Amino acid sequence: MTEHTRPRIYGTDHDSTDPHTTLPGHDYVELSGGPLDGQLLDVTGLTADERTAGAYLITPHSAYGPGGRASYGPTFTRPDGPWVWEGDVP
Repeated sequence: MTEHTRPRIYGTDHDSTDPHTTLPGHDYVELSGGPLDGQLLDVTGLTADERTAGAYLITPHSAYGPGGRASYGPTFTRPDGPWVWEGDVP
């Protein structure tokens, strides 16, 4: 894959030299829909309960402007991913 086709890793700096490289031994879920669509989220350190709860992720492109959060979580039918956008929260 080229840099332009590999998904960006959520939380990497915009000026990072390689914001598209996954780390060996880490688990990732794809974010689907909303402002972070297509990015990968590293869920390696999350417990099973945290993985089923989802997450509020800071984004510069939420309905609440920069610093707002987007809610993403697993679906009942696909608990291992991708996590889908549930809406924006302040």
